[in-house]
Order: sequence, then C-alpha cells, then structure tokens
Amino acid sequence: MKNIKIFSLVTIIAILFISCSDSFLEYEPQGVLSSENVATADNAESLVIAAYAALGNEWQVMPLNYYWAYGSVRADDAYKGGGGRTDNIWVDQYEQFNVTQADSGSERWLPSTWTNHYKSISRANFALSVINDIPDSEYPNKTLRQAELSFLRAHSHFMLKILFKKIPYITENLTQEEISQTSNDISNDELWNNIADDFIFAFDNLPQSQDEPGRADRNAAAAYLAKVRLYQAYEQDEQHQVVNINASRLQEVIDYSNEVTGSLETDFANNFLGGYDNGPESIWAIQFSLNDGTAKGRASWVTGTTSPHGNPLYGCCGFNLASQNMVNAFKTNTDGLPLLDTFNDSDIFNVINNDGTSELTEGISVDPRLDHTVGVPGRPFKYRNTVNTSGDMIYNFSWARDPGVYGYFGNMKEQQAPDCSCFVKDGAFVGTTKNYITIRFADVLLFKAEALIQLDRWEEALPIINQIRARAEASTQRPLAAGASDIYNIGQYSSFPNKEFAWKALKFERRMELAMEGWRFFDLVRWGEAEQTLNAYLAEEKTKRDYLSNAEFTEGRDEYYPIPQREIDFTGGVYKQNPGY
Repeated sequence: MKNIKIFSLVTIIAILFISCSDSFLEYEPQGVLSSENVATADNAESLVIAAYAALGNEWQVMPLNYYWAYGSVRADDAYKGGGGRTDNIWVDQYEQFNVTQADSGSERWLPSTWTNHYKSISRANFALSVINDIPDSEYPNKTLRQAELSFLRAHSHFMLKILFKKIPYITENLTQEEISQTSNDISNDELWNNIADDFIFAFDNLPQSQDEPGRADRNAAAAYLAKVRLYQAYEQDEQHQVVNINASRLQEVIDYSNEVTGSLETDFANNFLGGYDNGPESIWAIQFSLNDGTAKGRASWVTGTTSPHGNPLYGCCGFNLASQNMVNAFKTNTDGLPLLDTFNDSDIFNVINNDGTSELTEGISVDPRLDHTVGVPGRPFKYRNTVNTSGDMIYNFSWARDPGVYGYFGNMKEQQAPDCSCFVKDGAFVGTTKNYITIRFADVLLFKAEALIQLDRWEEALPIINQIRARAEASTQRPLAAGASDIYNIGQYSSFPNKEFAWKALKFERRMELAMEGWRFFDLVRWGEAEQTLNAYLAEEKTKRDYLSNAEFTEGRDEYYPIPQREIDFTGGVYKQNPGY
C-alpha cells in the first residue's frame, strides 16, 4: 500500500531478512525473529505490511504480476520482441513452445517467479503465525488482518496454479518438516478448493471496502472467488484436457460476481493511465510508489522491459509486441461488430510510409480499443502528440527494435508517458508507479457472462457484453488516430441467435477488452482450446514471421510450465513433474 507506515515496513523487512535460506521451504528467518518474540499488535501490523510489500518484489525478468511473457507472448496476442531471438532466449522458448527442460530460465523467469511467489506466501504465513498467538483483547484488528493475509496467500497460490498446475499449498500451521513433505501431486479440484477456502475466509471477515487503498476487502475476495470457481468449473484430466464443465461451479461464479460492487471507467484509457489509480473499475490492484522513504521507490520495472526501444525518452527494451493476428482482431464490420470467423483473412494495414506512418487497408473499420492497446506507426503514443520540444510521441516505425523479425507494432496499455509523475528511469531502464490491476470490474462482468452462456442463459449475457462494448464506443475522446485514416466503428449486438454465437462473442470480447494484459493464454487453457487455437495461429503467422517456423503447441504438455527442477531436487522427489517434461 502506498505510503502506509513505510518506516515500520523498511525496519521490519530489514530485521526479517538478515538471514534466510536459499529455498522458500525454509524462508522463515533463522535466529533473528520468531513468532514468539514479535507477537505484539504493533509488530503484527508491520508484518502485514511486509506481506503486501512482497507482491511488488519483481524485477525486469522476474515477473510477479504482469505476465506478458507467460500469458501474451505464449498466446496469440504478442511476439517476444527485444533485440532478436537470443535476447532473453527463455521467452523465445516459451513462444516457440520449446520449454522441454525443467530448469528453463536458469535463475530468471519461471524459477524466480515460483520462488518469489512462495516468498510472498511465506511472509503471509509468518505474519499469520504471529497474529494467531496474540490474544483478541490485545489486537482489535486480529480477524481483519488474518483475513487480509489469507487473501494474499490465496492470490499467490492462484498465480502459481495457473502457471504450473501442480503446486504445494503451504499454510502457517505446517512445521518445517511437514512443509518439506508436502506434495504438489494432489487433485486439481482439491487444490482449487484450498485456494477458494482462503478467499472464503477473506470474504466472510473483510469489510466491503477499506480506507487504505490496496488492502484486500470483501469486494476483492468476491471477485477472486468468481475467478477461482470459473477456472475450477472447467474440469481437467491429468493431460490437462477439459473433460467436464461443472454447472454448480458456474452458478457460484454468477453468485459471487453479483456480490462485487464497482463500475466501468467512463473512458477505457483511465485503467491504464497514471493518475487514475484505485478508480471505480479497479477491484484489486498491486500498489507501487515513489518518494516513499525507500532508495528508488516501489516502482514496477517489469513493465519497463516492454517500453518502446527506439524513442530516446524511454531507452529499453522493446519486448511484448502486438502480433499481426492481435491487430487484425480489432477489425469490425459495417454494423461495428467483430469479424468472429474472418478477422485474420487479411491484414489491417497495407502500407508503411517512408515517414514511419501507416495506412489502414481501404474499407476497414476498427474497434477503438486498437489505439488504446497497440502502438501503431503514425498514431499518438499514450495519447500524446508531443511530450516537449525534444520528445516526439507519435509512434514511429523506428521505435521497433528488430522489425525484420518481430514487425513494427508496439504495446501501449502498461506503458506511461515520460512526462507522467508515475514515470521513473534508472539508466536505460524504465519503471512506473502505475498500479497493476489484478482484477478490474470489466473482468468480473465477463466472468459472469461466460458462466451464463455456459449455463445456456446466453440471453442474460447479451446486455453484459453490450455494456463492455458501449464503454469502448465512448472511449474516443483522447488523441488516438492523430488525423490518420482510421474509421472507428463499434456497435452492440442486437441479439445472440444461439449459444454457439454467444460463446464466440464472449471469447472475442475477452480478447479485445483484455488484449496484451497477460491473461489470454490462461483463458485458452481454461476453455480447453489452447492447442486448436494456437496451432492455427502459428500456421498463419509462420507465413509472416520466419522465426516461428518451428513453433508448435504440444497438447498435454504445453498447457502448463514445468515445475522448476531445483525444487524437485530440493524436496528429494516429493514434487512430481508435469507431463511431457
């Protein structure tokens, strides 16, 4: 949380982590603090803040929140980008579906994401072990903080679950010996229920909202429970194939979605601009800050790796570039509706001019979310024509770091303009203090619409999807096309003639609304459509991007990432590897 008891936070973290083991399994500090000698209300409050702070402990190649490499590049939304295929070669392996070794990524990427999430879990568990021993009479906020910590623990387990599927669920009541013997090889349903139980405790014991931004509340717990039950509803076998869709779980999605209060931002752009943090659409967000008493602030540096490379106002690094398929998906027909089946029959832009601008293919209209999501030559970047006399902010072909490999489209949502007070540079690297929204209200609406369609209640999903599209239609007030030849045309559905059509519309709407936000791959896996969708995508992309010539999705393996080999070795084989690795 921004600027909440910063001095206490820094002090307690400094004490806590003077001494710790190399593995998350023994992450509790050894010989410095124990639950017995910090069991006071004041110390407990600082431990809770430390647990929140762990959510922001990411670095450029150690993502905890923004899963661009895992969820966008791994899907059909984006290319890796950067300075060629060997630049962060592990992400190239993810994109090619060539992750056959369980230690892929060395100390970076997947192994570090695993470790850092479990460090977050360890902080929550240590705080819980302290708080559990404090008498209620000495700590009026005891149940409230227990609920917050249960929420944080469930969040990290959820993120690990969608990445690795088989993970150990670690709670505060386990001894070190019991933790070392805790298997990751439990049923999918049991693991989802463990995550849900923590969120249910939070839902039952948190207020609907909290005064301090960033603290978990009942609203966020309800949204997360809707998300958990939605994933759980698509029951998978051991080879990750969807074998059943559980109707009772889908009804829970609807019930919990109905508990969520919030509203859509009036302008789609507000979700992705500094200055609009913790707005009405932000159900729960990871908080970042500057000038907070720490050396360089608590900025997000992962988003900086995906900033434009060719603009000197940024510097590094040009990763996470919109795919041609993604860009083509923003086409609309004369009624302003998406081309559900034919969007990729032709490319949306057919001319790149010498001045670095682009021209839309004649006769094509587009969803305005294109220019909120993708850096397109000739268009304002982050709604700026210029930042100052020395900084042109019209996206240019030259901003593409390696266009011969990855094309010339950029990404925009998580970037910030250099004149934003949320923008910070450290040498060539860029960070921002813009919050990372983990769940926004639009996401919750689409959770509910998805459940309704799968329960054959697609007529009830129609106004929900149209609500999302109406907001997109109204989001054209900021500088977007800068006089380019775009024709924005987005309309609402008059009806869904059948379930099949409604289902296509829902999936397409999720892609347009959440494009490049890192969730696409996980949607495809949840639906059981990853192999079909991604191999069809690759078949077409190979004709445009030579570097994808050998890429192929292997069903029954590539739906999840390998359990890091070092964790299997550390437990002496207690952890079981996912199929195919």
